[in-house]
Amino acid sequence: MHKAGPGGLGAEPATLSAEPLDLVAMLSRAHHPGAGAVVLFSGEVRDHNKGRAVSFLEYEAYAPLASKMIREILSMAREKWSLHVAVACHRTGRVAVGDIAVVVITASAHRSEAYAANQYIIDRIKHEAPIWKCENYVDGGAEWGNNCNCHAITGDPGRHIYESNG
Repeated sequence: MHKAGPGGLGAEPATLSAEPLDLVAMLSRAHHPGAGAVVLFSGEVRDHNKGRAVSFLEYEAYAPLASKMIREILSMAREKWSLHVAVACHRTGRVAVGDIAVVVITASAHRSEAYAANQYIIDRIKHEAPIWKCENYVDGGAEWGNNCNCHAITGDPGRHIYESNG
């Protein structure tokens, strides 16, 4: 579906990839002559969760909808912050401890916009895109879940922690 390849920044960058993400290649294609700031977020698999040692993560996605949602989130961010570059790619499948699970890169004329847009993009992807992860623990246990548990904090399943009250 995406001709750019894993994490590529061609005409239609990949939004999901079953292959490892090439952070250096993604960043090298994220520069723009009008941008004074490039912000990169790399979400990586840590070796622990909730006091348990993690062996690896497994990601599943409803790919048609997840890709569409990520593209829409990127489009909204480009417009809201006048971004020169806005790309994101999330892994699917098995991802080892220390490997990259998701990348978001934003570039704009000024750093405040690039930072704000980058956080907006990763928050929306994590909380809204139909991507689920399974924490696989060293002790043999596993726990599936969506990336979002905002309802535990907000008390409202329809409201995310990054949304304003008004």
